[in-house]
Amino acid sequence: MFFNSLHFAIFLPIVFILYWVIGAKSKINQNYILILASYYFYSCWDWRFLFLLVFSTLLDYVSGMKIENSQTPFERKMWLWLCISINLGFLGVFKYYNFFASSFAELVHSFGFTASPILLKLILPVGISFYTFHGLSYIIDIYYKRIKAEKNFVDYSLFVSYFPLLVAGPIERATHLLPQLKVNRKFEFNKAKEGIYQIVWGLVKKVVIADSCAIYANEIFNHYNSMNSWSLILGAIYFAFQIYGDFSGYSDIALGTSKLFGIDLLRNFNYPYFSRDIAEFWRKWHISLSSWFRDYLYIPLGGSKGNKLFQVRNTFIIFLVSGFWHGANFTYVAWGLINALYFLPLLLLNQNRKNVADFTLGFNFDSVRTLLNILTTFALTCIAWIFFRSKTITDAFLYIKRMFENQKFSTEYFRIERYSNELLALVLIFVIIEWNNRHKLEPISGKWSWLKLSLCLAAIVSLGIFSDYKEFIYFQF
Repeated sequence: MFFNSLHFAIFLPIVFILYWVIGAKSKINQNYILILASYYFYSCWDWRFLFLLVFSTLLDYVSGMKIENSQTPFERKMWLWLCISINLGFLGVFKYYNFFASSFAELVHSFGFTASPILLKLILPVGISFYTFHGLSYIIDIYYKRIKAEKNFVDYSLFVSYFPLLVAGPIERATHLLPQLKVNRKFEFNKAKEGIYQIVWGLVKKVVIADSCAIYANEIFNHYNSMNSWSLILGAIYFAFQIYGDFSGYSDIALGTSKLFGIDLLRNFNYPYFSRDIAEFWRKWHISLSSWFRDYLYIPLGGSKGNKLFQVRNTFIIFLVSGFWHGANFTYVAWGLINALYFLPLLLLNQNRKNVADFTLGFNFDSVRTLLNILTTFALTCIAWIFFRSKTITDAFLYIKRMFENQKFSTEYFRIERYSNELLALVLIFVIIEWNNRHKLEPISGKWSWLKLSLCLAAIVSLGIFSDYKEFIYFQF
């Protein structure tokens, strides 16, 4: 069930009515309704993977209790690592086994030997990377005594399976979400209105911007060796807005949907393409994942403590693991490595916290420099996205090579029987709207909200891509 589907458009109002009519006076009823809705939501992908979700929930719930009740440090650590190993074991089998088996066979072949790896015909369970990280953060927080183990299995089950965030985040923390699930939620009209605005703007990002850009990005990347330099540049830009509109749009819909039930989720994006350097970009892109790796990997490795060599090591580990988290392909690892290399000069020069404060642009030299920094950061990000999007690292290098060597900048008529000038204008309008509203969660609220809401709905109906049914990119991760 996709957020941009008719199925979800029917599902959400039904759950909303049941939640506020049957569950209005009871936290228990509210949680039961949300759990049943969440399990139904997940079963629409493949009901067989419900067993894996329930097993993961039981594993983390029991492990959390065992860690808290352990009598010795050895016993606490044993339960922690047992739980981590089983969680990562399932993730490894479903997501990475075939990759490692095939890579090993290719390595053996490079030495002149033959190998026939046994590959598994497995479907990747949707959302497994996300709900696995939910559970891992929970048991690690218990181990370090940041939180107490949750005794109520219903509340904990909802924390793991809550449908707005189940399949593509944001990656929640028990310290933030569980307290909200343990109290009776009261309907707040203003919060529900904010939720609707965020859902609508998320749909604009997805069906108007992301899916429109996808048509052109796919055409260009699939035929890059016959495209000129201008088309290849546009392909990288279009994919940058495709993945941003797709993933941040999903996050907006998730946060907005959750507000309809009186529950706040962690913000996942904060206008990352207006960042002045790569460090600021990573503080604003996929915030819940970046902060997860910071708190549960970077800091335990030593963080920013120690000499520069250790800081560099920890930084590269974080970016490489982040790349590999996205998928079993060397292109994702290369993407992580490139971002680590981008980050390295800032770290060595102690400039990685330079651009933290907010800024405004005016008619002065500092504003020109700021604008150039934003454009440079976006250009570097687009180059990294080429590796993320390409099928192989070789394809990525050939794409970039042709982009710089072709030296032809005429507008091409694509095989999809479209010029891209109209889409480029649409993207520019989108950027202007986001820029003017970058201090808000979405641009609809405020003055003339009814008019802006109507325009957004009109854009979804008239400009949205519905003929080619497209899922959200991050569902595959």
